[in-house]
Amino acid sequence: MSRHTSSLVLLGVLALIGCKPAANAAGGDTPATATEPASTNAVAAAAASLKPLSSPKDDILASVEKFKGVRSYHATMHMDGGPRGAITNEVDFVAPDRFRMKMPMGTQVIIGDTMYMSMEGRTMKVPMPKGTLTQWRDPANMDKSAATMTVESQGSESVDGVSARKYLVHHTEPHPADVTMWIGGSGYPLQIRVDGNLNGQASTTTIRYSRINDPTIRIDPPQ
Repeated sequence: MSRHTSSLVLLGVLALIGCKPAANAAGGDTPATATEPASTNAVAAAAASLKPLSSPKDDILASVEKFKGVRSYHATMHMDGGPRGAITNEVDFVAPDRFRMKMPMGTQVIIGDTMYMSMEGRTMKVPMPKGTLTQWRDPANMDKSAATMTVESQGSESVDGVSARKYLVHHTEPHPADVTMWIGGSGYPLQIRVDGNLNGQASTTTIRYSRINDPTIRIDPPQ
């Protein structure tokens, strides 16, 4: 909702509480009476109750910030285009630093700064640079381009039967890309679609989230 719409809401509140001059018996306007302070107080109370309305960009950044605090989730990631063609991965996350990724080539489990790669019945431990996981808490790079991105509200749409607010985000930094984001009533993202380029080829990546804060999701080191 825009600031213009917010002003209309406030005007509606003023009309409902009757904030207008009283008319005298002759039909003219009378001077202010002893009832005016009560009306003024009512106007002030109504205005105070109206919190500043967020912009589409505020909604996006608030959802990303809230998502950083989730305890667990499941995600399905599907990529179309790019040098390797269509790929689908399944991802589980448990806070603060555990990931499990099931990919066509095998399963990877990350705990802290250690990655366990399981392929063809064998498991290898590989150290990871500190901070590698940070980018996965913000998969669409909203934080990095918050200052330059623009956001359009696109109404409501259903994601797996759940009503969601839909937004289109235009990125120019660090690389040009369009991101469509669906936010559920709880404020968490339900789905993110990134349209951009991967290694010079057009690609679309869709991430669908479910089981947010599900305590039954467990990620343990491979035995």
